[in-house]
Amino acid sequence: MAEQNIAPCPVNVASETGTLRAVLLHRPGVEIERMTPLNAAHALYSDILNKPLVDTEYHYFSGVLERWTQVYYVEDILRRLLDDTEVRRHLVEESCDMDNCDDGFSDELLQLSSDELAKVLIQGYEKPDWDCVSEERYLLKPLYNLFFTRDASSTVYNRVLINSMSFEVRERETLIYEAIFRHFFKVGTLNAMEWNRDARTEGGDVQIASPDLLCIGQGIRTNTKGIKYLTSELGVRSAESGRPMHILVQELPQSPESFIHLDMVFTFLGKHQCMAFEPMLKKTGLFAGKDTTLITIEGGKISHKQYPNIIRGLESLGWDIEPVIGGGSDPWNQLREQWHSGANFFALGDGKVMGYRRNTHTIDALDKAGFAVLKAEDIVEGCVDMNAYDKFVAAFPGSELPRAGGGARCMTMPIWRE
Repeated sequence: MAEQNIAPCPVNVASETGTLRAVLLHRPGVEIERMTPLNAAHALYSDILNKPLVDTEYHYFSGVLERWTQVYYVEDILRRLLDDTEVRRHLVEESCDMDNCDDGFSDELLQLSSDELAKVLIQGYEKPDWDCVSEERYLLKPLYNLFFTRDASSTVYNRVLINSMSFEVRERETLIYEAIFRHFFKVGTLNAMEWNRDARTEGGDVQIASPDLLCIGQGIRTNTKGIKYLTSELGVRSAESGRPMHILVQELPQSPESFIHLDMVFTFLGKHQCMAFEPMLKKTGLFAGKDTTLITIEGGKISHKQYPNIIRGLESLGWDIEPVIGGGSDPWNQLREQWHSGANFFALGDGKVMGYRRNTHTIDALDKAGFAVLKAEDIVEGCVDMNAYDKFVAAFPGSELPRAGGGARCMTMPIWRE
């Protein structure tokens, strides 16, 4: 999409599988090359990435989306917003405050062009006197995780949840998203930390199942206070509509890092199918003893009920949904492919999904479940038309991207679904 054609679209997401009309992405940039083995763990990575390979893989990932829907890019919108003096000053001053920059540094940044400033806010700003030895190389820290656009903001019905991030290294991302949604899309925002400073939510844990149901992961990134905040907001929605609202909460293991969000073990593929990690359904291994709780808000009252797993909880609400097991039938393959985001699929529409091709056993399971397996390269090059298939998985290459700890759903922030 050419930058001069950028115009805001409606903001509304009331399902995980409605036809995607607009999505927000960020191409991984120089910021991911500003990691070393010394700071990778602080940046929440388990390894450093090879950017040329990342660029190639992301080209096919984003190319599939550009063939399907309206794609907005964070940096394009940010550059435009920085032409506004008030927005520019707010972003610069708040960014410098969060990163404890030296006095006067914000004045220096304010003199940059909008293009230069957008890059600095994302890629970081090196200390002029860096000694080439110390770990603290940047006055303004790079936003290493910004291409996971899902986490720091989430479209929840007709508003956007600016998420309260659990780790300091990701807090500054929320400044950019709040500016984008308030000033470009001009939509109302929600923020759990404004309700309780200890409340935490992240987009990988927030799934908009239907107009009356959220599925939420409770773990290291989204906590009970964050869920209470969402419950209170849905209580307002219930009162306004006169209909009950529900939150289906799946408790997650605290470690390892492959279980950081619900969408690492469960994603919707369509109205009647989902991708699931089998130990989560059977409550075995690290999921032994992990609760699945249905919260119902109706008539100003809140009730809780336990279910054996997330599928049974959905069925109690009238859902007819069948799980496809990530990694296939072999427990060893299930563990291996879950580690590299094997359950992390993103729906372009009902039964139309995309995910990593490297998870071969998961792709085979989708094939057996009736999904046509399409190569992203063929889609991007115009050799295959996704609209010709009732159900498909657009399988894109992923050797480097999965090593960053996320998949197709992590890298997409839907703005508008039908």
